[in-house]
Amino acid sequence: MIIQAEFQCSNTDWKKCPKADLPEFAFIGRSNVGKSSLINALANNKKLAKTSSTPGKTRLINHFLVDKRWFLVDLPGYGYAKASKKSRHIWGEMSSKYLQNRENLMCTFVLIDVRLEPQKNDLEFINWCGEKQLPIAIIFTKSDKLKAGEIQSNIAGFEKSLLEYWEELPPRFLTSSVKKNGLAEILEYINGIIS
Repeated sequence: MIIQAEFQCSNTDWKKCPKADLPEFAFIGRSNVGKSSLINALANNKKLAKTSSTPGKTRLINHFLVDKRWFLVDLPGYGYAKASKKSRHIWGEMSSKYLQNRENLMCTFVLIDVRLEPQKNDLEFINWCGEKQLPIAIIFTKSDKLKAGEIQSNIAGFEKSLLEYWEELPPRFLTSSVKKNGLAEILEYINGIIS
């Protein structure tokens, strides 16, 4: 359980991020995947990350200090945010440079909307991480919106798509920010890495 999470800083450049002396765990996903809601549910603080009905609210690299032990890093989403192509390109560059250069980045959690069939930009991003040998884990979000059978079927479809490229799948978590499902497992996974 997270006792304290506090906003530290926002940056457009990984070189300006906080001193790299604590482990970092990044969260990224398509616009509207429920990233801010998940971060707030994990931190047990509804106001930590900005949630919005307008996708693409995160436009900077946001650092949150968790229990003075590690950083939760909220990265700009990819996908259909109502923004110019130029802005989306800038956010993409910002995130990819951070992901490739941040030496204290322990894992990137890629958020996937469990309601959708495999999306091209999700698969492309996950495969890009694989090519760059970046440690990732997959978080399926919005599990409260589907029945158990549909969830299993959609996850199986996603895993099948990934197995066309991956020999071994990254760790996977099933979550609901509303019902708080899967959050303890994610925190346990993070604690296992940093302890």
